[in-house]
Amino acid sequence: QVQLVESGGGLVQPGGSLRLSCAASGIIFSSNAMGWYRQAPGKERELVAAVTVDGRATYADSVKGRFTISRDNAKNTAYLQMNSLKPEDTAVYYCVARIVLAGGYRDAYWGQGTQVTVAS
Repeated sequence: QVQLVESGGGLVQPGGSLRLSCAASGIIFSSNAMGWYRQAPGKERELVAAVTVDGRATYADSVKGRFTISRDNAKNTAYLQMNSLKPEDTAVYYCVARIVLAGGYRDAYWGQGTQVTVAS
């Protein structure tokens, strides 16, 4: 049974930092690309960061320079370090395990989500 368990969300003031963790089980973690999506109330879910099997990262323009995605294959865990947080970063953040396909990815497994609220 595949499980992705996120942790690290919470309430933080603007300009603050949080680190989200995603612990995976039931998959060969090192063979999966990983990603973090977020969904704010009334908005569509968006991919904010992704990391390939070999550690290459990509980011949405809205978080470039502030967020860092990483992975630790020995711990079967992906991370999202979020700095300089803004109120518009408020959302539920979801971890996803991505199966590599020819020419792209399939977002195969999802975590339950963790709430991030940025407010003073």
